[in-house]
Amino acid sequence: MKRAEPVLNVASLRIQRGRTVIIDDLSWRVERGQHWVILGANGSGKTSLLSALTGYFMPTAGRISVLGRQYGRSDWRELRKEIGLVSSSIRELMANDEPGLETVISGKYAMIDFHGRATSRDRAEARRILKQIECRHLADRPWLFLSQGERQRVFIGRALMARPRLLILDEPCAGLDPAAREHFLQFLQRLGRRRGAPTLVLVTHHVEEIMPVFSHVLILKSGRVQAAGRKTALLDGGQLSDAFSARVRLGQSGGRYLMKVLPRKGGVM
Repeated sequence: MKRAEPVLNVASLRIQRGRTVIIDDLSWRVERGQHWVILGANGSGKTSLLSALTGYFMPTAGRISVLGRQYGRSDWRELRKEIGLVSSSIRELMANDEPGLETVISGKYAMIDFHGRATSRDRAEARRILKQIECRHLADRPWLFLSQGERQRVFIGRALMARPRLLILDEPCAGLDPAAREHFLQFLQRLGRRRGAPTLVLVTHHVEEIMPVFSHVLILKSGRVQAAGRKTALLDGGQLSDAFSARVRLGQSGGRYLMKVLPRKGGVM
């Protein structure tokens, strides 16, 4: 039986700018049915990897393919449509007076501040998605009056409008207060469990944000893969101590993780 094409396949990726090596010999494979977390400290290469995956950063060497189509051999603009991206860099470009329904519709056309004429089918699909992301009441509410958590949900709806099979969430909880963060994470849990949900890739610094729906973890350090595989087999205090260059204790409760950073030996911080 022929093996199904992976959702994402990165082989021997290298990104170098001048003398600085940002990503070094990184290989990573995401199969259908998996949901991944990319975890690492600042400077570990998470942002550069995302930029390469979405075609905004040209690799120095290596191969990237999405759903069987390879960057460099396919139209990158078309490949981007296969990937939904929720990122604060895009969120900051939104027009204050744009209502939630139009924000979602704009995802179909991969445009910010969409001024085209939406079809009745577009509007019906956007309303269906707003219901799916539990934001039906935000259809007519302007962007300016949405909370941070509501904005993140609407932005996921915008990404889903293009029907991606891969959804990348780049630190989506940044700026959320503790209650809003927990509500958003519970929403991600429900989204990932739905039949037909896209493959989720969550980028974060915080193990507390790793919900039970996420099955695998990619740990980066200094632009290289420190570890990659099943979450339950990899996540422990030793791995995280190495990743964050600190003494770390990892606990679990109800399928969730809690990381505590311990004082350095000798009591010197």
